[in-house]
Amino acid sequence: MTPERKEKLIRVLQHRQADITVIFENVEDPHNIAAVLRTCESVGIQDIYILNYVLSSHPKLGEDLGFRSSSSAWKWLTIHYYDNLKNCIHEIREEGYKLMATSLSAKAEDLYEVDFTQKIALVFGNEHNGVSNELLQLCDGNFLIPQVGIIRSLNISVACAISIYEAFRQKRLAGHYKKTSLPNEKLNALKKEWGLEDM
Repeated sequence: MTPERKEKLIRVLQHRQADITVIFENVEDPHNIAAVLRTCESVGIQDIYILNYVLSSHPKLGEDLGFRSSSSAWKWLTIHYYDNLKNCIHEIREEGYKLMATSLSAKAEDLYEVDFTQKIALVFGNEHNGVSNELLQLCDGNFLIPQVGIIRSLNISVACAISIYEAFRQKRLAGHYKKTSLPNEKLNALKKEWGLEDM
């Protein structure tokens, strides 16, 4: 590994965020997930949760799936796979995240009123049915992306990108990117995985 490559990877690790994650619930198209992974990686989100307890077959991301859509972003992320909703949410609760789902309910907050400087997990649901009622009941709240057009829906990868970049904007303003936020144990594990253990 060249010194320039090492310097770049260290710089990337320094901007990884430990207080934001994304959960996909029963998302059908792996290429949608792959596209969002590219966005997540670009703003320093490290942990992603893929929850599938409905789809009969859903291969994991890799070189054979979602490669082009993600531009290999999956290689640099920690992806957690779950086939049990309660187990997935239990782990996220154990990590101290507040869960906010995308939903068009009457109580939904405007995206731009959500406080993304807190430790938060963004929940995105199935392309056709959205987030399940069961998962919505387990969330702390929900939000919507303001729209004024006739069609009040966005492709999941677009909705995720808009939401994630609003979180990025708020976190930058709050100074979250000025220091490493990953716990030392996680940081050291990633250094080893990325071939930087001697740094």
